[in-house]
Amino acid sequence: MKLLLIIGSAVAAVGLFLLATASSDTTFFAQQYPLLLALNAVLAALLAGVVSYQLLAMARRYRARVFGTRLTLRLFLRFAALAVLPGLIVYTVSVQFITRSIESWFDVKVDAALEGGINLGQQAVDQMLVELQTKARSMALELADMRGTEVVPRLERMRLQAGVKEALVVGANGQLQASASDEVSKLIPQLPSQSILRTARLQRGYTTIDALPGGALGLRTIVPIESLTLAGEPRFLQLRAPVPANLARNAEAVEAAYRDYRELALARDGLKRIYVVTLSFALLMALFVAVAVAVTQSNLLAEPLATLAQAMQAVVRGDFSRQAPVTSRDELGVLTESFNSMTRQLDEARRILDTNRVALESAKARLENILANLSAGVLVFDQQLGLSISNHGAVAILGAELDSFADLMREEFRGHGDKPWQLELQLKGTPKTVHARGARLPQSTGGGYVLVFDDITQLINAQRATAWAEVARRLAHEIKNPLTPIQLSAERLEMKLGDHLSPDDADTLRRSTSTIVSQVTALKAMVDDFRDYARLPAPQPTRLDLNQLVGEVLALYENSRVPITKRLAPELPPVWADGAQIRQVIHNLVQNAQDALENMRGNARAPAIEVSTALADDGVRLAVSDNGAGFPEELMARIFEPYVTTKPRGTGLGLAIVKKIIDEHHGSVAIENQPARGASVTVLLPLAEAA
Repeated sequence: MKLLLIIGSAVAAVGLFLLATASSDTTFFAQQYPLLLALNAVLAALLAGVVSYQLLAMARRYRARVFGTRLTLRLFLRFAALAVLPGLIVYTVSVQFITRSIESWFDVKVDAALEGGINLGQQAVDQMLVELQTKARSMALELADMRGTEVVPRLERMRLQAGVKEALVVGANGQLQASASDEVSKLIPQLPSQSILRTARLQRGYTTIDALPGGALGLRTIVPIESLTLAGEPRFLQLRAPVPANLARNAEAVEAAYRDYRELALARDGLKRIYVVTLSFALLMALFVAVAVAVTQSNLLAEPLATLAQAMQAVVRGDFSRQAPVTSRDELGVLTESFNSMTRQLDEARRILDTNRVALESAKARLENILANLSAGVLVFDQQLGLSISNHGAVAILGAELDSFADLMREEFRGHGDKPWQLELQLKGTPKTVHARGARLPQSTGGGYVLVFDDITQLINAQRATAWAEVARRLAHEIKNPLTPIQLSAERLEMKLGDHLSPDDADTLRRSTSTIVSQVTALKAMVDDFRDYARLPAPQPTRLDLNQLVGEVLALYENSRVPITKRLAPELPPVWADGAQIRQVIHNLVQNAQDALENMRGNARAPAIEVSTALADDGVRLAVSDNGAGFPEELMARIFEPYVTTKPRGTGLGLAIVKKIIDEHHGSVAIENQPARGASVTVLLPLAEAA
């Protein structure tokens, strides 16, 4: 549209120029005036179409509430008013002025004055021609007896004395023989033609008015140079002098005015119509061009602002890559460049922010990963002691007791204030013992409180087992030494005194001696158990087929009073364990199950023991279950401690030895009461491939 407007305006300007030129009644353009008038009408219609299209487009954008349309409309109205109102005023004044001026031209009788002026100018020029010809004849007489090189210096002096512009001598054939001129840069002067020389020879002279080089009006005269000898070659002298500029201008002005006056006098009414139509077309096209330019300029001013607004909306949406094009170097261009600089800075700031955010998220994820993989529990409280972070270790240790434990820790934080603290406590309803350490976080990191706690149940159990092992070792050492002398002394008393006592006394002695020996034997068995618990050798693990070992052990219990059921998983992978110690584990668990079922004789439910194996995710599981009375709930937390037993005559070392063996195999052991009735002990052993 902008290119079309430029082309249309240029063509309209050319058409108006041609129309104005034709209206001045120049011969060629006057003949083409109707065609030029039609061409300008077409151009006016084209410009009107362009303006109409622009106005319709502006109206559609205004109805659509496109940003910047109101500003465009406001600027358009102002530009259009500035263009249209002065144009109408100038048009009205011009039409009135031209109409009255044309009429006034014919109010004064100027024919005689113009003709007198023309005659006066002609007489002045004729007088100058006569004077120039007189000078030429005088110079020709002086040059008549000169030949060759004498002519050139003499001709220059004579030219200066005569006050002419140019003097030259040519032969009859028109060949230059000598010249003198005030134009030193002109090497070859303009020579007369053969026809002019013939006229000068026949008429004894030639005068004319023509144009000098440069366009000035000049006088020229040519006279023959009479030779003093009969054999001399005919020569001619040409003088050229300029007509005074004032005289030439006045003569031309008078002549042109006279010619125009006669033409105007013949076409006065037509001339008025031509000027009025030309002015009307000029006004119409000027108005169309002004309106079109007003619309275009309004758009040019409003478009950068609309572009800035769109870019600003993109920035509001978070798109900082939008750059507004800089179309000028004025204040709008500076504003646009400043906006682009601002968006680039915002984009750079956002990239830095995103980088920092990614780094922060990475650090946070790394911290969360570290916290998630910590075996210790971590709880983070905010300033108001609200729980904000808890890791997997905390959930694994506390389980359902997390909320109650958090409430207890809040009270500890309130009681200790900003001072760090630590405590050891046993969780209610569980056998777990935890060691907790609390501290206040620095205010520079947002403040709050952090609590780190560990499940030290295994550590306490290990310490307790170590202490019990030391106690067992010392007891075994201290008790075993006097047992043999006691047994030997009792047997010796029976042997020495048995024959010397009455039958009743001898029977009493024998029963007492038997009691002493049986109790010493029981004490020796107990001491052996202590020794086995205290001096359990380190395991020598190898690849072990657990199903085969279970089958070998259970073969020894084929004649057991309680039936034992096997449920072994097929194709069980080998475990990494010491066969002798795992054999002892199976014996202890089966023996404990049999002991638990001793009191079920006469019960309606038949006693039963089940030994099963299964493949787990992280090893092989061995379970020994019975349908007895189960374990008392009050002993579940201490069931693996030495000397904790439910049997009247038990030492309480069976499960303790099992626990110690499995721990040294890097496995785990768990005990639970079954929902129906009975208890189950589960042992988890590592796979040989994993080991």
